Amino acid sequence: MRKSKISSSRKLGLKIRMLTVAAQMLDEEKDQKTNEREVALQDRVPPLNLSGLSLQELQDLCKELHHKLDVVDEDRYDIDLKVNKNEKEIENMRLKIIEIQSKFKKPTLRRVKISAEAMLSVLLGSKHKESIDFKANLKTVKKEEEKKEEVTDWRKNVEAMSGMDGRKKMFDASGN
Repeated sequence: MRKSKISSSRKLGLKIRMLTVAAQMLDEEKDQKTNEREVALQDRVPPLNLSGLSLQELQDLCKELHHKLDVVDEDRYDIDLKVNKNEKEIENMRLKIIEIQSKFKKPTLRRVKISAEAMLSVLLGSKHKESIDFKANLKTVKKEEEKKEEVTDWRKNVEAMSGMDGRKKMFDASGN
């Protein structure tokens, strides 16, 4: 009893340690991703130097940024429309496939008995001139008949086994 309690408490402690290590690893991974994001943004977007700009220059910069935002937003909208159109086409195709599959059911195949000669004539056409006996090279297998025990009257068998001679025969038979 005591060993099972100790082992279960050890298992619990081990699980808690594993969870704390996993939580620390998740926090480190999250910090690493935020740092990578900041580095990527600094590389792609240079910092704005607004000091020393006149009011007219600031307005021009804002107009330019708004114009770039509009272009990017239009591109995003166009791409979104294309994606939605393709998704609708894919869904329509899926529905058509399901509809076609439900219309045409595969027929059950029937076994057709055809002789070897007829099959060769179908496959080879006019090239087939000789008749080939496929059964000539087959080995013949003799079926063994099951050994049937003769049904005799059990009373005669008991009478034959009765007496000392019958018991002696039984003893001799079981000893061999």
